[in-house]
Amino acid sequence: MNHSDLSVSAAVRSRRSIKSFKSDPIPEAHLEELVSLMQDAPSSWNFQPTRAVLVRSMAQKEALAAAAWGQKQILEAPVTFVFAVSIRGWEIHMDEVLKTGVSSEAWPQKFADWIRQNAPGFQKGLGEKEREYAIKDAMIMATTLALAAQSKGYSTCYINGWDETKVKEVIGVEGDMNIAIALLLPVGVKSAEAKHPGRLPAAKTIFTDRLPSPAI
Repeated sequence: MNHSDLSVSAAVRSRRSIKSFKSDPIPEAHLEELVSLMQDAPSSWNFQPTRAVLVRSMAQKEALAAAAWGQKQILEAPVTFVFAVSIRGWEIHMDEVLKTGVSSEAWPQKFADWIRQNAPGFQKGLGEKEREYAIKDAMIMATTLALAAQSKGYSTCYINGWDETKVKEVIGVEGDMNIAIALLLPVGVKSAEAKHPGRLPAAKTIFTDRLPSPAI
């Protein structure tokens, strides 16, 4: 495998949803780098709600595949990332987030104080949408991982077909209403090439300022 990094543009252009993987393990150094890269993904208020679980043992793979209706990518890939979110985790970690932002000189103390004053009301004001906001952040992190993996010569497959209750059981958080599942992402070496399935013409999906009405 060629481990010279692809450019961002090349990674975007070449990434495909891979349905079949080789069983080759990902070297630990490579896996650690991918994890480090995905952790650089941004999140709302920098509250970092994503909780990523790396499923690697065969027993866990089998359980996760069963929770995902038997999708074999999970069984074949050396690791599948389960992207979960802690919906209210910000309440526990906000002090640490703000302290780190100030000590790194990314934020002035005045801005950190503003976040402390305003973020809790914003988060609680989201109501049922607080889950949705956290999941958006997890999707950003998952996309960051997918492109990082592609740039390093590894393939991925976004999996959005699974039973959330069963996935939560597999990762040990059954019954925890604070945890939600965003998606699953197998990562590994593809066993076959995949062709680009094409996209709708830009005129049907890309617009300036407003959607046409009625929007279809």
